[in-house]
Amino acid sequence: MTDSTSPLSSKDTNKNISTAKPAENDAAIVTQMRTLIEALKKHNYAYYVLDNPILEDSEYDQLRRSLLELEEEYPDLVQPDSPINQVGDTPLSAFTQVRHDAPMLSLGNVFDYDELHGFMRRVNDRLNEAQKNPEYEMELKLDGLAVSIKYEYGKFVQAVTRGDGQTGEDITQNAKTIRNLPLWVAAAADIELLEVRGEVLMPKAGFERLNRLAEEKGDKTFANPRNAAAGSLRQLDPAIAASRPLAFYCYSVNQGLPETIETQSAALAWLTNIGFTVSAVEIVQNPRAAQAYYESMIETRSQLPFEIDGMVIKVNNLALQQQLGFLSREPRWATAYKFPAETVMTRLNDIEWQVGRTGQITPVGKLEPVKVGGVTVSNVTLHNFGEIQRLDVRAGDMVSVHRAGDVIPKVTRVWVDQRPTDSNPVELPASCPVCDSPVVLPEGEALARCTGGLFCPAQQTEALIHFVSRRAMDIDGLGASWLISFFEHGLVKTVADIYQLHKHTDELINFEKLGEKSVQNIINAIEASKQTTLARFIYALGIRGVGETTAQNLAQQFGHLDSLMAADIDKLLQTPDVGAITAELIHEFFRAPHNIEVITALREAGVHWDKVEQVASAGLPLDGQTWVITGALDSMARDEAKAKLQALGAKVSGSISAKTTALLAGDKAGSKLTKAEKLGVKIMGEEEFLALVGENR
Repeated sequence: MTDSTSPLSSKDTNKNISTAKPAENDAAIVTQMRTLIEALKKHNYAYYVLDNPILEDSEYDQLRRSLLELEEEYPDLVQPDSPINQVGDTPLSAFTQVRHDAPMLSLGNVFDYDELHGFMRRVNDRLNEAQKNPEYEMELKLDGLAVSIKYEYGKFVQAVTRGDGQTGEDITQNAKTIRNLPLWVAAAADIELLEVRGEVLMPKAGFERLNRLAEEKGDKTFANPRNAAAGSLRQLDPAIAASRPLAFYCYSVNQGLPETIETQSAALAWLTNIGFTVSAVEIVQNPRAAQAYYESMIETRSQLPFEIDGMVIKVNNLALQQQLGFLSREPRWATAYKFPAETVMTRLNDIEWQVGRTGQITPVGKLEPVKVGGVTVSNVTLHNFGEIQRLDVRAGDMVSVHRAGDVIPKVTRVWVDQRPTDSNPVELPASCPVCDSPVVLPEGEALARCTGGLFCPAQQTEALIHFVSRRAMDIDGLGASWLISFFEHGLVKTVADIYQLHKHTDELINFEKLGEKSVQNIINAIEASKQTTLARFIYALGIRGVGETTAQNLAQQFGHLDSLMAADIDKLLQTPDVGAITAELIHEFFRAPHNIEVITALREAGVHWDKVEQVASAGLPLDGQTWVITGALDSMARDEAKAKLQALGAKVSGSISAKTTALLAGDKAGSKLTKAEKLGVKIMGEEEFLALVGENR
């Protein structure tokens, strides 16, 4: 494993380091340290990034020991970028939330040449004649975890995950353990703040070794390299992260880029020159050249040392990027060109039935494990009994599995000609697999349901999980596993019991992996959640048919919870997005004594919200109209467009129906646009909408 071209081969190491006498002055010691550090960096890069180790493990350990001994003897001379520092510090008890200086936005997607051409056409539409047909830079779309890395005067100071784009988790201690991430950037020593962004990933070979070791120990394996990378970075103990083969690849400089650099490709070249790792870069002039490079990467994708799921295409000129600007969640000057989703054949070994929080009985296919798009898939949802009948899928069948959008596995075809001779059609279970209550399938419907209601443990636990979720009551730290444990131990039965957990702190502390500080964090989060909004509270109740949009519409329509609870079906039907079935479900929910008891207990526990400011629509220009918004808008976020419509008296719904007055259609409008066209609903573009809003100010 020795390489004669390396800074120090094992022979040189034994001769020049292991047996060398201590130098007589500080400069000589520093020189020895620098020699060892550069050698270790080279070997770390070969091992963790290229996955092509130069040294045997024992030889690498000898290099590391030599540096460690020097640092212990001369602590005042320890170098800031020493790999010895990349072993992790004291385990963290929690991750701190950090707000990004500038949002870490996601990318839009294109999936074929026509959509690629459309993206470049939209770029041209926003440029003047002299700027049209700009140069594009293409990068590999790395399948890792996006992070922001900051340096102050060259010293690494912070690493934060993308999180929700606005706020991420501080993973500084874990990021220090990434072998190819510089802890000191000499070329940036005069830059007050350098922020680089990129992906933390796990090379394929390192991932396979990690899983192989896990199997030998009887531990759980990771599904794919991205999950392994993300899981490693989110370890509370940095020593665990240090043991994982992670690598960091830069894709942008958010702050601190020298003013002389004018292009994205030059920015990446600068990053490379000062010690960072970047992926392959290609410059193209038009859609045909971009397509050719994209297709060549599809052919060589499997040969790369890491997983990629497409290409990223960016306008190369940084000034043009600023001129083109951003949509609400993505830049106009960049897009991801995703690789085609993979489809594979495998055997469906069995079909099991699961119960959701609303009592829906969902069939889940148990597959012979198979890799689809780089991910091992062993389960696939079959959605409902109607879908089983449509596919005529049976246990034992060979099926084609497709990862829709390269994310969600789906059965797309049943190979009937390979069906076992003893095969039998799937029958709907007569009783709930959890509580043994009767299962019903209303005539003409595809969804079967358990009739156990709140008596069914599956529905109770799912209701608890939904209640604390981020878009509902947002109780941070109270995850599904803890809720299920608390439920099984009798500490919570209904959502109202969550607000009584402070009376059981002694019991909670005794739960495995729950210490006093963690319990206090949960209690604090529960207390903080008492201040909410009426819309969130309605959504958190988990009423069938009531999603976020409907909950918001109900809050705006009635203004008070008591008014909503007392409403009859006719009044409920006056709410946008509420049809006859949903109105009946809401009405039934608020007539159930058990539900009233839970709501009363929640309010008595202190759950409250500010008064809803209802918009008086009478006399306003769009009074009586119902609008739907779809697609991406250039000039504003969809929430802003919704607020403008409501200010003019319109009701804004989440779904198209014959009652819809108009559809505001932005870029990449999908199925709602198709449905509006079929129903003859008026379709309005963004320019016409802006004119309408302007006229009615």
